[in-house]
Amino acid sequence: MRKLLVLFLSMLVLGGLAACGSGEESSGEASGEDGDLKIGISLPSATHGWMGALIDNAEKQAQEIKEAEGIDYVMTNAADPNKQANDVEDLISQEVDVIVMLPIESAALSPVGQKVKEAGIPLVIVDRELENDAATVVVKGDNEGIGVNAGKYFIEQLGGTGKVVEITGPPSSVTNQRGSGFQEAMDGEDGIEVIASQNGDFSKEASLEVMQNILQAHSQIDAVFTQDDEMALGVLQAINEADREDIQFITGAGGNKTVFENMQEDGLIKATFLYSPTMVRDAVTIAADLAKGEEPEEKMVVKEATQVTKENVDQFYKEDSKY
Repeated sequence: MRKLLVLFLSMLVLGGLAACGSGEESSGEASGEDGDLKIGISLPSATHGWMGALIDNAEKQAQEIKEAEGIDYVMTNAADPNKQANDVEDLISQEVDVIVMLPIESAALSPVGQKVKEAGIPLVIVDRELENDAATVVVKGDNEGIGVNAGKYFIEQLGGTGKVVEITGPPSSVTNQRGSGFQEAMDGEDGIEVIASQNGDFSKEASLEVMQNILQAHSQIDAVFTQDDEMALGVLQAINEADREDIQFITGAGGNKTVFENMQEDGLIKATFLYSPTMVRDAVTIAADLAKGEEPEEKMVVKEATQVTKENVDQFYKEDSKY
């Protein structure tokens, strides 16, 4: 009887160990499921409407993915390149599965982008490109196309002759590409002269001040090319306050609701070129796929720079839009 009791107890112990082993294997399988994956999102602060709309779209898309697939996310916002670089380094230390970043400045954030690559973390860049090959995927609008299309519009509207002002963005791939596209389109148009080109920092307030100074320095201006819709609104305010009637038109870029309304009212902003903040939704979706180990379908996703004027603005205007 004693031998039978020992044998019975031994079988119970072995059975318990087997059950524990089975439970650990199941837990290991679960650790590879989407619930343990995390997307790190590093964005600039909402210093203007376009960025505010982009942050809102990023948050909503990440939340939708979390609810549908269980993939978690952490989002950071920075007001300057140093803070953003620190944010990204912190995301690396958290060992997130993928990082989405919109660099405040291309050159300043390229080194930390390289750190992401060296850490073996996929990197999805939005809007402004880095100056190295650290990005796994880039999602952006057609910045060069914005410049080219604007240049063609200027040639057509000015008949090849006129004095033009250019209001640029801060140092970044976006600024460089929009500016080079504009110059490329107008190469050979000797009758069109760019008499001033200054940084409006993608800000209505900064562009208002910049344009006020330009208006004082130049008594004759035919048209103003701005690289951003909010800068176009700042330029418009400066022109109206100065009561200048020599300027025939302003162009922007983005798809701002107030710019659309100015077009509908036959205001001074005659054209803009789409550069929607919803592009970040694509970036977050791609990031989720990369976190799951999927290969990207494309290394570069480019959104079309559709021209919007009074003739087609009603197709794009949304009264409830935040941007």
